[in-house]
Amino acid sequence: MVKVLGGVRVLDLGSFITAPYAAMLLGEMGADVIKVERPGAADPFRSHTLSSNSPFFLAYNRNKRGLTLDYVQPEGLALLRKLVATADVLVINVRPGVAEKLELGAEQLCALNPRLIYCAITGYGADGPYAKRPAFDGVGQTLSGLLSRYHRSDDPRIAGPAMCDSLTGMFACMGILGALHERERSGRGRRVDVNMIEASMAFAIEPLAHYLVLGEDQPFYFRGAASQAYILRCQDGKRIGLHLSSPEKFWAGLARTIGRPDLLVRFPTREAKIQSYRQIGLELQEEFAKKRREEWLPLLEANDVPFAVERSLAELEDDPQVRHLEAFNRIEDEVHGCVRGINRPVRFDGDNRSAFLPPPAIGEHSGAILAELGIDPASLADLRSRKII
Repeated sequence: MVKVLGGVRVLDLGSFITAPYAAMLLGEMGADVIKVERPGAADPFRSHTLSSNSPFFLAYNRNKRGLTLDYVQPEGLALLRKLVATADVLVINVRPGVAEKLELGAEQLCALNPRLIYCAITGYGADGPYAKRPAFDGVGQTLSGLLSRYHRSDDPRIAGPAMCDSLTGMFACMGILGALHERERSGRGRRVDVNMIEASMAFAIEPLAHYLVLGEDQPFYFRGAASQAYILRCQDGKRIGLHLSSPEKFWAGLARTIGRPDLLVRFPTREAKIQSYRQIGLELQEEFAKKRREEWLPLLEANDVPFAVERSLAELEDDPQVRHLEAFNRIEDEVHGCVRGINRPVRFDGDNRSAFLPPPAIGEHSGAILAELGIDPASLADLRSRKII
């Protein structure tokens, strides 16, 4: 398996999503990721469901080794500092000031290891009027403006997935990789700060640019209108997604597919199609309701129309293209049984395999990790007896 980050050691002191996801992404590229949890204060995602095999924990903690260490105790903190001295990256997601109180702040640890890339993930940033507030995904979606692009109804419920949490983890991973690259030249580490609000705003770059350039909110369906994207229900109730974009050939291909050349005359320009987005959608829906989905597929393909069948998550593994990509993996594990997941979406020389390790049980690798620091078996037994590890 290709491990482009082989030899890089990452300490994951995070919980929930943002920091664990950033660390997992590094692990999927081959880094040695050590998930550090305190005895009796494990990552809450371990018990986020009634099942001991929590999908929340499994989702964000593959390719890690597990270490339990009570670093609020002096002996535990001393061991963690020894581990920091061997690390290339540390990632943590706590409110500003918390890490410093635990003696785990950036200045404290980078003084110990000047080559350390210290990634601090927060909800709102290191300071400011909101900095000390708690923040989770729904807060990020709401404040960043991202939710306003998807939710306009009176229904108080918010649908998943946890978008802002994941975006923040991805931006954190990006920042860490940039700092690692720079360190090859400078020999020194960096503090990398990522917060959920800025990460979410960066993801909403297109509607935000619309506002910044034109001084107005992008209309709710403007993106779909500009790209001529539709989701259409067929006779059998199944749906097909279309995205015609701006090239005229795709619009002409759709008109041939449904036998409606009049659409080319009635909506001759891109501007006309954008202005009539709702009307076009209604007419396309009427046409697609005349045939079953499987009948439409060869016609759309023959006319080179950009389309896809709508898949539920349960249908993905049976999709021919997904199967061809070998996007899914499985690991047999004594603790979790069969752990299924997806391979990294980045391929190196064609290789996307990234199922190196299953998610760790609590403290599963504590002995091995501390032995690497030179802690002898008798000392390990003593630490265990006193619940330091």
